[in-house]
Amino acid sequence: MRAGKKYIYMFEEGKAEMKDLLGGKGANLAEMTRIGLPVPPGFTITTEACLEFLDRQEQFLSGIWEDVTSAVRELEKKTGKNFGGENPLLVSVRSGAAISMPGMMDTILNLGLNDETVKMLAAESKDERFALDSYRRFIQMFGDVVLGIDVSYFENVLIQVKRELNVEFDYQISPEGLSKIIDKYKAIVLQEKGFPFPCDVWEQLRMAIIAVFNSWNTPRAKTYRKINKIPDDLGTAVNVVTMVFGNLGNDCGTGVCFTRNPSTGEKKLYGEFLINAQGEDVVAGIRTPLPIKDLEKELPLAFNELVDTAELLERHYKDVQDIEFTIERGKLYILQTRSGKRTARAAVKIAVDMYEEGLISLEEAVSRVNPEQVEQLLHKQIDPEASYEPIAKGLPASPGAAVGKVVFDADYAERLGNSGEKVILVRPETTPDDIHGLFAAQGVLTSRGGMTSHAAVVARGLGKPCVSGCEALEISAERKEFVVNGKVVKEGDIITIDGSKGEVILGEVNLVQPSFSGDFRKLLELADKVAKLQVWANADTPQDARRARDFGAKGIGLCRTEHMFMETDRLPVMQEMIVAETLQARKEALGKLKVMQSKDFRGIFEAMEGLPVTIRLLDPPLHEFLPKEHELNLKLEELEKEGKENTEEYRKYKKTLSRVLALKESNPMLGFRGCRLGMIFPEIYEMQIHAILEAACELKARGKDVKPQIMMPLVGTKEEMKRLKQMVERVSEEVFEKENIEVDFAVGTMIEVPRAALVAREIAEYAEFFSFGTNDLTQTTFGYSRDDAEGKFLAQYITDGVLPENPFHVLDREGVGRLMTIAVHDGRKQREDIKIGICGEHGGNPKSIAFCHKLELAYVSCSPFRVPVARLAAAHAALGIIE
Repeated sequence: MRAGKKYIYMFEEGKAEMKDLLGGKGANLAEMTRIGLPVPPGFTITTEACLEFLDRQEQFLSGIWEDVTSAVRELEKKTGKNFGGENPLLVSVRSGAAISMPGMMDTILNLGLNDETVKMLAAESKDERFALDSYRRFIQMFGDVVLGIDVSYFENVLIQVKRELNVEFDYQISPEGLSKIIDKYKAIVLQEKGFPFPCDVWEQLRMAIIAVFNSWNTPRAKTYRKINKIPDDLGTAVNVVTMVFGNLGNDCGTGVCFTRNPSTGEKKLYGEFLINAQGEDVVAGIRTPLPIKDLEKELPLAFNELVDTAELLERHYKDVQDIEFTIERGKLYILQTRSGKRTARAAVKIAVDMYEEGLISLEEAVSRVNPEQVEQLLHKQIDPEASYEPIAKGLPASPGAAVGKVVFDADYAERLGNSGEKVILVRPETTPDDIHGLFAAQGVLTSRGGMTSHAAVVARGLGKPCVSGCEALEISAERKEFVVNGKVVKEGDIITIDGSKGEVILGEVNLVQPSFSGDFRKLLELADKVAKLQVWANADTPQDARRARDFGAKGIGLCRTEHMFMETDRLPVMQEMIVAETLQARKEALGKLKVMQSKDFRGIFEAMEGLPVTIRLLDPPLHEFLPKEHELNLKLEELEKEGKENTEEYRKYKKTLSRVLALKESNPMLGFRGCRLGMIFPEIYEMQIHAILEAACELKARGKDVKPQIMMPLVGTKEEMKRLKQMVERVSEEVFEKENIEVDFAVGTMIEVPRAALVAREIAEYAEFFSFGTNDLTQTTFGYSRDDAEGKFLAQYITDGVLPENPFHVLDREGVGRLMTIAVHDGRKQREDIKIGICGEHGGNPKSIAFCHKLELAYVSCSPFRVPVARLAAAHAALGIIE
């Protein structure tokens, strides 16, 4: 322990800015105390103490125990109660990391009860049942969290006694029944641990603090941190808080509320409460709670104070607050506030509304929604045209829809999910130990629990649909089935859940992509004001181009012409061109293709009127358009068996096979493809250039604003670029003379081989723009074939730490990024106004976009559905949120 180091802070000594030291919960309790809200007295043991304890264990705790004792004595003074004595002081011991990890770490309530203090509590509260129930809960929680006893042992006793007493709910158990449960609970501890339940309240406190510190390293906490990319070296604080009781009678209650709806973002108090209950009953999903609006009828004064407090907290923190509260004898206590977890849809609405309300700045609004949340907004929904009959209805706990096989076990859900199967995890309620199954599942369905239960909160955080509190379901994990209204649904059966409506449907229902909301558009417009990078799209059809424009793309960064040739009515013409034995025959086939290409380009130019459209000339090897060698051999064998060797059909297949063999390559991705095709068969590229410019001229003649950009693939030398540029200039003169109109256009190249990056200055003499084709540039820089690498060794490389991330998903800054830096620097030296962008898949990856921002590229181009993600990521890069 470092001399003079402060490891314990009373709530009044802290403030919100001390989150890293006091944890989110401790900092917020301190801040609420500071601004005068009704917070029960307490103290926080810091995150630094946690890290010291994990390093030095008991030796460290003994070193600070005198300070812990002093802090408890301070609580005794403030409350007029005694820890372990008359008018007993009871405390909760709660975890609280700097970054919120709901339900991931451990909490102990009612600490300070033993066989003596329980009698004192009964006398003080004039309620024996309440005192015994608090003791019963404490032994169960302590046994589970601190002593590591399987909680089902305690639950089974509870169920058995309720059955004997013929009661349904915990609160109906008589004092005699509770005494019986307590005796049985203590017997379980003795049997399982070999020592009696600790009666010394100071020993209870010591063991509880150790348990909370150790909970930082439980498997579920580690899994949650891994999924949410939270560092392992933060530690958790321990908050020791005076207990207030929501279970003293009908003028008491407990609940959780959000200052705005965390599913929709609506500005309205949202949450749940239970009368005569403790807080764990709400969040654990043990009893299905009542909606917060009903509190106004039950306890109107406390409700009005809660509304005022919620508004004050939201204004103070300038964000949606998730508030835990308890009402004891009509008096409201705030136990916790933190920034509320919310769905992507709610995050967008809340950010836009708070900006429009003047509560937060434009930059703050943009920073409140992250690119991953935007991806969630593009989640599937049930097709509005679909007809279906729900078999059950629960609470709409997390929006979106999902289809999958019913699975009742989190481990099995993880196994199936990781192997590519779509599953729905179905549980009575989920616990923090189910996190891995929730992560792997498409969605989650529970029969118990409310909108703030564990399943609901975690599903919203993961962007997974969730239907909770679906009480019509009778779930049997043993028989691996659930029954609803007489229908038996077994493990492996397909169901659909709608987390936006709370519906459960037997079988598969068609799902559709959602459309943009007005708030979503507003947020992205705000993001565009902040971003320096433009976002363009990769689109090969007019339909893709229209979608990209609707999603806010400012141009087309890559239109792959080869995709146009793959359509069924075009492929035979393409094959005719490839197998042609004379230039004349090839040109005839190209003439037919030109008509088709012109039509395609017209459609894309029209969809993107006024915006640049970058069209890449033919890139893949020609053999990709021909049938496979083994298919042709099979067909020829078939025709020979039928005696058709002398037919036209046989000669045609024989000729095609001959061409396939002639075009066969050892390594086609590094072979006769890209601009090499255009150099050796110039008529192919000439046809495409004709088609592009003729379509542009036709539209310009009709008064349209067209901005074609012609891009050469796989250029690696200055001479290739020079000759291809001359080809475009020659063809453009022919087209403009014929059409009697001229169109402005640009000619550039993809930078997708290392040599192109290294000689970018020379290539820029002729190229007016560069576009990094980072898919191929990554392959050629690493010497990886993507399909082989991803199929054979990349996953192992990442697991073993050989590579930090898949370089085909996240741009490799050290290697590929170095080549890009050279190309940008040298290209701009040669041609100051050269426009440089990126059109590989990395153009839609937030981390890669941040690197493009650093290089001061003009644009990133990605698939249409990633355009919204990229727009927000570009803004976050400009704000320095993603680096």
